[in-house]
Amino acid sequence: MNRWIIGSRPRTLPAAVVPVAMGAVVAVGEGGAVWLRVVAAAVVSLALQVGVNFANDYSDGVRGTDDVRVGPVRLVASGLASSRSVKAAAFGAFGVAAVVGLILALATSWWLIAVGVASILAGWFYTGGPKPYGYLGLGEIFVFTFFGLVATVGTTYVVLERIPWESWALGCSAGFLACALLVTNNLRDIPNDSLVGKRTLAVRLGDRRSRTLFGALIIATFVAVAVVALARPGAWCAMAAIPVARRPLVAVRRGAAGRDLIAVLGDTGRVQLAVGATVVIGLAIFS
Repeated sequence: MNRWIIGSRPRTLPAAVVPVAMGAVVAVGEGGAVWLRVVAAAVVSLALQVGVNFANDYSDGVRGTDDVRVGPVRLVASGLASSRSVKAAAFGAFGVAAVVGLILALATSWWLIAVGVASILAGWFYTGGPKPYGYLGLGEIFVFTFFGLVATVGTTYVVLERIPWESWALGCSAGFLACALLVTNNLRDIPNDSLVGKRTLAVRLGDRRSRTLFGALIIATFVAVAVVALARPGAWCAMAAIPVARRPLVAVRRGAAGRDLIAVLGDTGRVQLAVGATVVIGLAIFS
């Protein structure tokens, strides 16, 4: 596989697509159907995700925190690409997000420019800069905010130019799932992160409490969707994704560690896709 495709981490991309799809289906249910704006929102979200992935690869690589890895290969740490080229790839992806986001802002509201700037800065300083907040246990806040609330609510807004409450609730569900992915990743990396001084939330909580947090995030996802379903019954379709969630929940509860958590990461991504797909189908058909 092309090294740049590997470096973009395709398995993480559902985290960018699912919230946009949820935000779009809420907007359509409220009478909005400006599909070109939905496509643009998806491009922004995907470009931000890829930009964050390359920025993380670059920053961790030059710091040496990825020199010993259990998870998927990183470009800089493995020597597959130079730090300079990976940094350029990150800036290129952020640039795409900035340009398309600016077009959306000009078509809707100028304040979206501030949201876009904040998103890019948060993506870079997650592991970049002198004091990366991802090393301080704050990564989940970034993920919940930008790949949960901002992506979902922002998509609804650029279509409707207003935000129904259902979009906030679904944004929370998308954010919980995105955080579950990050917790899985950081749970796997606790031994190495502890050695290199990377104080992720998983390192701070420890193994046992991180596993409890993972389960709580999955449960919270379905609770948030159930709240939406009280007003828009089509959202009950998301409960069909509960069996998909059972596999990673059981694996984490039984103590999966090291390379076994790579499979859990993939299973959690499938939960994300299943929830997103069933919410979209349910709301599209029954609302």
